[in-house]
Amino acid sequence: MTELRVRAAVPDDLDAVLAFWKTAAEGTSISDDRAGVERLVARDPEALLLAESGGELVGTVIAGFDGWRCHLYRLAVHPERRRQGIGSALLAAAEERFARLGGRRADAMVLVRNETAQHAWRSAGYGPEERWRRWVKPLGG
Repeated sequence: MTELRVRAAVPDDLDAVLAFWKTAAEGTSISDDRAGVERLVARDPEALLLAESGGELVGTVIAGFDGWRCHLYRLAVHPERRRQGIGSALLAAAEERFARLGGRRADAMVLVRNETAQHAWRSAGYGPEERWRRWVKPLGG
């Protein structure tokens, strides 16, 4: 495998990231648009981490820290590049970021139906927290 590089996204990456998620990410989010990702990168320029190999985008993770909790979203690896350590490298970079910021525990959004993702998260040391349930309310119109 060509050397893997993990770096923070910059505004010029956003169209490629959105296209990548259509191929590599499971499900969609209300924030999967240019404006949503631009807000993320403008607010926290180190939150959206990209994995590249040979200049090609092969993985992403959003490592959001609000000063209180560490949240992981959009861990996605190109389907043809899975099981090569890319997801592990992205999570290691996210966890290093959280440690630098003083985070104490990370949580991840994982779709119930996505068994492949559940296996990957378990392999990385994460587990479901059955005592809590996510409650959501769409905002705006």
